[in-house]
Amino acid sequence: MEEITIKQLVEAGVHFGHRKDKWNPKMRDFIFTERRGIHVIDLKKTIEYMEKAYEAVASNTKEGKTIIFVGTKKQAKDIIKEEAERAGVFYVSERWLGGTLTNFSTIRMAVNRMKELEEKFEKQEFGDLTKKEILTLKRELEKLKKNLYGIRDMESLPDMAYICDIRKEKNALKEANKLGIPIVGIVDTNVDPTFVEYPIPANDDAIRSISIITKTIANAVLEGKKAREEEKEEEKVEEERKEEKTRKKEKSKKKE
Repeated sequence: MEEITIKQLVEAGVHFGHRKDKWNPKMRDFIFTERRGIHVIDLKKTIEYMEKAYEAVASNTKEGKTIIFVGTKKQAKDIIKEEAERAGVFYVSERWLGGTLTNFSTIRMAVNRMKELEEKFEKQEFGDLTKKEILTLKRELEKLKKNLYGIRDMESLPDMAYICDIRKEKNALKEANKLGIPIVGIVDTNVDPTFVEYPIPANDDAIRSISIITKTIANAVLEGKKAREEEKEEEKVEEERKEEKTRKKEKSKKKE
């Protein structure tokens, strides 16, 4: 993981928690102090737990496993989409449809419908449909793309989830927990971190805070992918060496 300093985290506002009267006692170990009625997050813990999450995500990706990024609130949606696309992973940045994970087969049907409509519009195959009917299909496609585009190629359940606000994305959290999908999540001072396997104590409302953490998780994915490719290349070279060795042995036997 690239070095992230406490100064960078302070400048991003990562340390700002919620008002003291809004806190969740289970966040006690992640709180450094309280100032003017606002809890201040322990940034040493933020770095420590971010490193743990980074290693988990990189390892997950190196093994060829998948992850989904989730963040639908105004401050997060653009960051989630941008970083997920940069890392080449699945994402939900507009609206979490109930059953996205727990009723996956139905969601896949909706994705297939979206792809069917995309093909129809691409080929302009509308048969005898009226302009009004075509417009209705166009609106249906736009709605499907808005909610499902980030998971259009997700053929099976993800192996891990990154959720930038576990309070806001409570449905995604519940579904992942129900299915035993490990979660990396930003935990602010007003949430229960015990629902998250890899909690990252941080401000989940500030754009810069969400950005620095989401970029770090995306980088972990990219590092894992790079390591996987390098491993594959090493295996390929080793296999070629073995084949060459075998050929030389066979050639030597023929000479004898």
